[in-house]
Amino acid sequence: MIPVRRSLLKGGATLGALIAAPAWVSAQSSSSTPPTAGSERRFAPQPGDWRTFDVTTRVALADPVGPTRIWLPVPSINTDWQQSLESGFSSNGASRMLADGVEGARVLFTEFAEGVKPVVEITSRVRTRNRADLAAGASAFDKADAATLHHYTRATALLPTDGLVRKTALTATQGAHTDVQKVRAIYDWVVANAWREPKTRGCGEGDIKTMLETGNLGGKCADINALFVGLCRSVGVPARDVYGLRLVPSAFGYKELSGNPASLKGAQHCRAEVYLQARGWVAMDPADVAKVMRMETAEWIKKTDHPVVAPVYKALFGGWEGNWLGWNTAHDLNLPGAKEGLLNFLMYPVAETAEGRVDSYTPDAFKYTISATEIKA
Repeated sequence: MIPVRRSLLKGGATLGALIAAPAWVSAQSSSSTPPTAGSERRFAPQPGDWRTFDVTTRVALADPVGPTRIWLPVPSINTDWQQSLESGFSSNGASRMLADGVEGARVLFTEFAEGVKPVVEITSRVRTRNRADLAAGASAFDKADAATLHHYTRATALLPTDGLVRKTALTATQGAHTDVQKVRAIYDWVVANAWREPKTRGCGEGDIKTMLETGNLGGKCADINALFVGLCRSVGVPARDVYGLRLVPSAFGYKELSGNPASLKGAQHCRAEVYLQARGWVAMDPADVAKVMRMETAEWIKKTDHPVVAPVYKALFGGWEGNWLGWNTAHDLNLPGAKEGLLNFLMYPVAETAEGRVDSYTPDAFKYTISATEIKA
């Protein structure tokens, strides 16, 4: 029998024991029931009750070459829309919970000796709820300090804020004066000019300089929302990507905005936030508008007033659905113990062997699974 190390990490209320492997069910609250087949119901989820989920990631590498290192993202966000609670983990290696020193992205780091067939599993509990940050009567917010806002206007390896990026943003925001006007103009520019490209691997890379230089603005969420974030930053509006995972079916009425809790491979999804002086951090997701346009119907829709597109186009300027968790907002991570270079973002399990970094976008070859269950009160 392989030795197993266990630990409980507390981020909120105490469970008192390692979270047991749950029996996965597609549990939903009565206010979050997905539409029946053929339904055309489209609506914007409204802020409401918290929902609680246990999310389990398990990685097993059968025949690694040499010592192995594995990094698993851990929910790291505590706001008025998400509470990151306990995480329990087990492995046949040496595991420890760490955080990057810049944005507090938490990661479970596990090292395995040569000859060991690595197995590591973590279950994290989170609470989430819907957001409608621009709605009348939206909750009060905590103002961010100047250092935080400056941090979220900086350039990163794949998010330059000068050159063609800034030129594009200035063109898109011509005539806009307030931060709200600039964000609205950039959101509309991204929706009008970028598109969902189903052939993009994983969630994309977010290399916005190359996208703009080549004129190929097709991609997935980590590309399209990175473009939105980079354009906002280049004109002085603080913005950030939020890297996460869809957990359960959408109550929004869209199949493409859902997660299957029994198997969340491929359910990774990046969203975005901008900081507005009068509202604080506000939810944005032009990438999901592009996804609905391309994937939700048989034809490719490019009209924001189309009955399928209009509800999501409106709601995702200032809102999110709480069937999703955010892992972190970190760019350019130096993973502890990594032999490879910077990681653009941490949204997938990551592993390295003596042969280099394993391809995180091939979960069947990588042998990892992600599952979730909703916990009823």
